[in-house]
Amino acid sequence: MLTLLSLEFRKLFGARSVHLALLVTFLMPLLWAFAPRLSALIQVNLVSGWQLPAVSIGVTIGYLLPLFIAVTVAEMIGSEVAQGTLAPLLLRPVDRTKVIASKLITALSYPFLLILTTVLGSLLAGIPLGFGTFTGGTGLGPGLFVGVGQLTSDAAFAEVLRGSLLAGVVLMPIAALSLLFGVLYLNTAAAALATFAALIVMRLLVVLPETIQRILLTSHLGLYVQQGDITQSLVLLLIYTAGFGLMSIFAFDRRDV
Repeated sequence: MLTLLSLEFRKLFGARSVHLALLVTFLMPLLWAFAPRLSALIQVNLVSGWQLPAVSIGVTIGYLLPLFIAVTVAEMIGSEVAQGTLAPLLLRPVDRTKVIASKLITALSYPFLLILTTVLGSLLAGIPLGFGTFTGGTGLGPGLFVGVGQLTSDAAFAEVLRGSLLAGVVLMPIAALSLLFGVLYLNTAAAALATFAALIVMRLLVVLPETIQRILLTSHLGLYVQQGDITQSLVLLLIYTAGFGLMSIFAFDRRDV
């Protein structure tokens, strides 16, 4: 299993789509230093470098990060089918479940990698603003950017860390869903398109009763900024992740590739 995991991570870091995604997520936050209308658009006067991760995550988590995840994770199956490398692997004495499980673990790790590069780029862009004690909030804690008074650098770091981890959790079901479509379609483009289409359709279901909206995946994409009791949203996202992941394993075990 460890050998398969190592192989999958090597393939992940060798993929061009990953190189592009990591480059974009790292460099995009640097634009904030040259964006004169940023404060007008987000209606917040940024006073600390600790506030930039929330801006970057907020801008990218709706569409850009899901797009990167959908394409890369779909590629884990689709590219191997297209190159003819998956079938020979399955002919070897290796458990199919372990093969897809290693891909699933790698896929679920990818959102956290993208969030990491986003936050690192944001903190680099925030150097001119400084990282000392300031009055306001990080955008990822109580009071969001307004805050609840003075915030120390340690407290700000804790808020950014919490928000970043939750943002990764928010994106995990999207990775698992993309892997499921990858197994079902065995084609990168079709799986990525199906994943993104599913997210868009769920967004359009805002016309449905609120009781139904509460169980939609897209209704919880803002979990990373929520305060108070987040247990219900967190459990639902983990259920989505586990459900899509288990369906991927079940489908892969019975799929003729």
